[in-house]
Amino acid sequence: MVAHLLRLKITLLRNSFRRSPWQLAGLGIGILYALGLVGLCVAGLFFLRGADIALSQTVVVLGGAAALLGWAILPVAASAADMTLDPARFTTFAVPMPQLLAGLALGGLIGIPGVATSVVALATVGTWSRSVPAAAGALVGAVLGVLSCVVLSKVVTTATAGLAASRRFKDVSAIAFLIPLVLMGPIVASVAEGIARSGDFLAELARTLSWTPAGAAFSLGGDLAAGSYAAAAVKLLIALATLAGLALCWKLLLQRALVTPPYAGTSKKRAGGLGLFGIFPATPAGAIAARSLSYWLRDPRYAGALVVVPLLPVLLMFQSSQTGFHGPFLFVGPLTAFLLAWSISSDVSYDSTAFALHLATGVRGVHDRLGRAVACLVFALPVVLVFSIGPFFFTGDWNRLPGMPGLSLGVLFTGLGLASVLSARYTVSVPLPGDSPFKKPPGNVAQTMAVQFGGMGALLLLVAPVAALVAAQFITGSAVPGWITLFLGPVLGVALFATGVRLGGKWLDKRGPELLAQLAVNR
Repeated sequence: MVAHLLRLKITLLRNSFRRSPWQLAGLGIGILYALGLVGLCVAGLFFLRGADIALSQTVVVLGGAAALLGWAILPVAASAADMTLDPARFTTFAVPMPQLLAGLALGGLIGIPGVATSVVALATVGTWSRSVPAAAGALVGAVLGVLSCVVLSKVVTTATAGLAASRRFKDVSAIAFLIPLVLMGPIVASVAEGIARSGDFLAELARTLSWTPAGAAFSLGGDLAAGSYAAAAVKLLIALATLAGLALCWKLLLQRALVTPPYAGTSKKRAGGLGLFGIFPATPAGAIAARSLSYWLRDPRYAGALVVVPLLPVLLMFQSSQTGFHGPFLFVGPLTAFLLAWSISSDVSYDSTAFALHLATGVRGVHDRLGRAVACLVFALPVVLVFSIGPFFFTGDWNRLPGMPGLSLGVLFTGLGLASVLSARYTVSVPLPGDSPFKKPPGNVAQTMAVQFGGMGALLLLVAPVAALVAAQFITGSAVPGWITLFLGPVLGVALFATGVRLGGKWLDKRGPELLAQLAVNR
């Protein structure tokens, strides 16, 4: 039965690549990428054969612990779990549990991640080929470590199968996975700085991990090479107990999953009140604001586009701490205002064909423009004010404070007005409703780029007078331009906002059917 499951896995993979040449091309790219990484790792591990035992042990243990962590996190965070042999497909088959566990575990090794991990783990035998006991211990540790990686991945994916069946979980996990990628620069720099300040940090971390389930299996070869036979025996027991415990957890979770498959139906929440529609006034603009704000809170496409906003202060603060220049950090407010205001330039495009509801009900264009802008202002206004004033608590440059809130509010209101105009005239290519926020459908890329960059250029021209006053404040050191900006920025921004809402409303009244036709074409 185990051999049958393995043949089934290979057959399913082979047939899936025959369906599309793009899958075959993706497989080729993945293999080349994996070969490069595996080649570097294997060469490094063999090079460590002549290095100090403590250094080799540190590298092998930390690498093994990182591999174990990656097998646990990446399949769920990136929604990339291999479901070729989905346990739910065996619900109606009387496959004995031990054989099913063994077949699924070994099947997890078939694929690029499994083969790459296995090859790198077996390369540690070359690292510890200094003696027969060390090489044998490394071989045993590699087998236990790779099996632990696979079984841990199965435990995590089986435990989260109910969540993974939800579209919202996949979108939220994909967005959450982007956060460490956005902060990769500060994370790597901070870790490197911490390591540089403490030369023994990695060695001490490796020694600690070697006594835990994360690194016990990968430390067997090093302990035997150093002559620590008693420690190696204890760590072998830890590694065996880890694998046995993971297998038991997986068995219990799999038994439950086979009896009660994940539920992916509609929500079971009882109907409540009117929600946001009960908070906003019962007017056309209020209804549109409530609907738009509901999308901001529930549609992952909006969150995917703005995931960088809460991370922007962290990135700019880190950049300022590295260079000692606080200028970019002080402008986190205007940058945030620009990102949030410009986000509604694709609001109608996100509606897709649901925009027909606005035309069918006869909503005036000015109410549509105002409602969408107010929905953005509900959260954008407090965020921009906090981001405009907050940096000065860290820098202490209070003499520059008055101009920054004025510039931020001017950019926010001006951007909302300009976006209200452009989104009433042009549509852009965005993910369709229900699609992943990172899926880009085919569309008029040239028009999308022209609209986005052209609109950004127009926004820079409109806020140029206010920006010039802030520049004068920074250059002269006088507070007078800053106080003028604090007054002029919001006044000019609100005036342009009102003009944009009115002009965008007129365009929407005239071009509503044409705009809907463009949205239908983009599907």
